[in-house]
Amino acid sequence: MFYASCFMKKICFVVAVDITLKFLLISELKFFKNQGYDVFVVCSPGKWLQDIKKEGVVVKEIIINRKIFTPISDLISLIRLFFYFKKEKFDLVLTFTPKPGFLGQLAAKMANVPIIINTIFGYYFHENTPFLKRKFFIWIEKLSAKCSSFIFFRNQEDFKTAQKENIVNPNFAEYIGDGIGLEKFNPTRFSPDSILQLKKSLGINTDYFVIGIVARLVKEKGYMELFEAFKNVLTQFPNTLLLVVGPADLQKKDNINPANIKQKNIIFLGERTNVDQLYSVMDMFVLPSYREGFPHSVMESSAMALPVVTTNVRGCRDAVENNITGIIVPPKNSQALQEAIIYFLKHPDIAKLMGQTGRKKAEKQFDRNILLQKMAEKVKELI
Repeated sequence: MFYASCFMKKICFVVAVDITLKFLLISELKFFKNQGYDVFVVCSPGKWLQDIKKEGVVVKEIIINRKIFTPISDLISLIRLFFYFKKEKFDLVLTFTPKPGFLGQLAAKMANVPIIINTIFGYYFHENTPFLKRKFFIWIEKLSAKCSSFIFFRNQEDFKTAQKENIVNPNFAEYIGDGIGLEKFNPTRFSPDSILQLKKSLGINTDYFVIGIVARLVKEKGYMELFEAFKNVLTQFPNTLLLVVGPADLQKKDNINPANIKQKNIIFLGERTNVDQLYSVMDMFVLPSYREGFPHSVMESSAMALPVVTTNVRGCRDAVENNITGIIVPPKNSQALQEAIIYFLKHPDIAKLMGQTGRKKAEKQFDRNILLQKMAEKVKELI
C-alpha cells in the first residue's frame, strides 16, 4: 500500500449528478480517502450529497447540465469549474461521464491542473448512430482527450473503438474493467425467511415469479419494449410480476411517469438504497437498454445468481455470455424480449443454472477490488 501524502494531497472527482457518486463511485471515494488523499467532489445539487459529506469528502455544488446541447449553461459551468480548480490547486482531477468529462477536463487544463484523468463509462455514439451525429461526438471526444493525462475505460469495446477512431493515444489510455462489491451482492446473505418477509412487505404474492429491472425511468433503458413484452407474458403466465426499481430522470426528454403505465402486476419502487436486498426477491433480471457503458445492474444481478435477459448493445453483451449466463436479444424488439422471458419461465432449471454460472463469472471478472487496485497503480505511476 502507498500513501498519497508522500506525493500529492488533493484530488477532485467531477460528475454531473449525485446518484453517480452515491451508487457508482462511492467505493472509489472511500478508497482514495483511505489511501491518504484529501478527496473533493464537484457535482450538481442533489439529495445524496449529504451522504457523501459524511464520508469526509468535501463537496462543491456546481450545476453541470446532462443534456447534450446547452451552450449557455455549459459556459457558466466551465467558468465556475475553472475558478474552483484555480482556487483549490488540485494535484489531480478525475472526470466521469460525457458532459463532466468534457467540461471538467477543459476547465482543469485551463487551470493548469498537473494530472487529469477521464473515465469512459460509455460513449454517446454507437454502431447505429447516424453518420453526422457520430462524427460530431467523435470530434468532441477527440477534443476532450487532448486535455487528458490519461484515460480509463470501463468497457473493452469502447477502448477498441477509441483506438479505431483515433480518439486516444493507446499509450495514454487503458482498459481497467469495472467492478462491484461481491461481498454485498451475494445471494447467500439472504435466508429464505428474510426473502419471504421482504416479499410480503413489498406486496408481492409469494407464489409469483418475479422479473426485475433496476434502471432509471427513461425509454432508453428499454422500458416501453419491456412493458409490451410483459403484457404478452402475462397471457401465458398470469402468476408473474414485474418489479421496477429506479428513479425518475426528469432532465431527460424520454423520461417515463409510472402513473401513465396502466398495466397490472407491475410494482414501481422508485429509487432505493437496498438494491442488494431487492435482487433477492427476483427470479430473473432484465435490462433491454438501447445504450450502455458497462451496466452495474447486470454485474450485480449476475453476482446475485440471477439469469439475465439483456440487449445486444455495447456493455450489455460484454457483461453477459449469451446462453451461458443469460440471453441476449436485439434492442427495441419486444417480441424477442418476450420470447427470452418465456423461455426462462418454461425452463426454470436452465434459468437457475445460468444464474449460478453468472455468479462464477462475477467472481472472476467483476471484483471491485481489482478495479481499485488498477486505478491506484496507474495514479501512482502518473505521479
